[in-house]
Amino acid sequence: MDLHFTNAAATPEEKAAIDAVVERNGGEAPRRSLLLAVLHAIQNRAGWISPGALNYACGLLGVPPAEGFGVADFYALFSTREQAPAVAHICDDVACRARGAEKLCVEMEKEHGPAGTNCDGKMWRRSPCLGMCERAPAAFVTVAGPQATEQALGAAHAADIEAALQGKRFPAGGAGASAPQWGQKAEQGRLKLLRRVGQTNPDSIEAFRDAGGFAALERALALGPAAVLAEVIESKLAGRGGAAFPTGLKWKSAREGAAPRYLVCNADESEPGTFKDRVLMEGDPFALVEAMIIAGFAAGCERGYIYLRGEYPEARRQLERAIRECSKHGFLGGNILGKSLRFEIEVCIGAGAYICGEETALLNSIEGRRGEPRNKPPFPTQAGLFGRPTVINNVETLLNIPHIVLEGGKAFAGTGTERSTGTKLFCLSGHVARPGVYEAPFGITLRELLEMAGGIGGTGKLQAVLVGGAAGAFLAPGELDTPLTFEGLRGAGAALGSAVVIPLDDSVDLRDVLLGIGGFFRDESCGQCVPCRVGTVRQEEILRRLAAGKPMGSVASELAVLKEVGQVMRDASICGLGQTASSAVESALSKFAIFKGRT
Repeated sequence: MDLHFTNAAATPEEKAAIDAVVERNGGEAPRRSLLLAVLHAIQNRAGWISPGALNYACGLLGVPPAEGFGVADFYALFSTREQAPAVAHICDDVACRARGAEKLCVEMEKEHGPAGTNCDGKMWRRSPCLGMCERAPAAFVTVAGPQATEQALGAAHAADIEAALQGKRFPAGGAGASAPQWGQKAEQGRLKLLRRVGQTNPDSIEAFRDAGGFAALERALALGPAAVLAEVIESKLAGRGGAAFPTGLKWKSAREGAAPRYLVCNADESEPGTFKDRVLMEGDPFALVEAMIIAGFAAGCERGYIYLRGEYPEARRQLERAIRECSKHGFLGGNILGKSLRFEIEVCIGAGAYICGEETALLNSIEGRRGEPRNKPPFPTQAGLFGRPTVINNVETLLNIPHIVLEGGKAFAGTGTERSTGTKLFCLSGHVARPGVYEAPFGITLRELLEMAGGIGGTGKLQAVLVGGAAGAFLAPGELDTPLTFEGLRGAGAALGSAVVIPLDDSVDLRDVLLGIGGFFRDESCGQCVPCRVGTVRQEEILRRLAAGKPMGSVASELAVLKEVGQVMRDASICGLGQTASSAVESALSKFAIFKGRT
């Protein structure tokens, strides 16, 4: 390959950071799949990715510098322009905005100037959802240097953010506080996925084993891969990330392909309003490791990857500790539990790209490429990571596997409804009395779920409920008896998605919410396909004109064009981002007179 470099040179500090990543991974350069980790190392050391550092990294990894720059410039957490070494990302998405994010941004502007301004080595930026909606308003603070730090702050105050920018470390919030059902005795008995969160020390493999950990793995090994696969198929477990594809059929398809095969855990949950997977990883990390070993065993995979969103530093710490402990105690590596079973897990850290929640974009990201979706077919189970058969499941989906193995697929399918089996984790934030992750059987109504969370907060007067996140839909107060199932929400013109539930009181300006959603999709579109790249821009432009009372022509004509743009994105976009970019907007406009009377 002909590589063209500039004369820019890396500093000794940048070289040392890059070399350390390569050496930790066996020193087997060139390895393009190390690019994301190398870019993180540069950013953490220098605060930005300089041309010299990029030259050095691309030379080691055999990546054309132009392609390397394209990857670095793709992700929101990387900067290819010199910036302050200490950066605070302030979430101003729907849930945080409902809990004071705008006031926090005003305070940060008074202290540090407009967003993006370097003020004595510190700066702040507005950010889309950071996955801490139950602790809103949220911030993510990074400080580059020899001892780089990353920390997520919930219920953030300007003074705490300022202290974090100066290097102060705050203790991570306990995951148990994010599972309010443990405060309700009547609810505790039904918990499965949350049964250890906040109750078992997540740092201790001994505590995990005492609480029933690895019992499912032992049973799986006794049953054999074919029997485990049969139980998962009988359970009718559907993917919990949004697509709801049958998990057992996905595993079966991958297993029919030639080895080597890979298992990828999608832990990038970036859908605004979603934080359930973060709570599971922080509060029960060994459970994910166990579930991945079982999944690898059943699907014939000997290596697994956890693709973790970059804004989850505590989840990263817990997962890496759990992997080390499991390797030390013989649960990872070769001859697991004395059997001829080998399985390894590697954590790959994302860098702030919503599109990487799409499974093929995620695969490209792991491989060191821009996180752009691939055309399908072939599907990942046929040709996925590194061109090999690959199973991709999200965290919640995988954590159902130990229960299916221990209780049987038939028993699992007996909970919920015929088409939506098992229990489901719901992410409640916004104007609700007790925000957090709630576990309930499929079929619970929206009204019952809100009552479980203490009812409506804020003014106490419900205006609307956003279900499914930015890619979801709005429900009106008259639709609270809608059953929360895949089929029930489809009947209401909505989708369950990642089970986001954000009630909004009557103080919220829905025009502002729609503008935020429109801006979110414009920013997060990867730009690969024209319908999404152009459509998301046009959608936001129309919303801004309508919100300002300055339509191009009449309001009716603008709304008609908006609907046409949405239809084009649904019909012609490559992936789910463009296909759902207009869903929430169109649902709100169909149910609420948001722009009525604005000329």
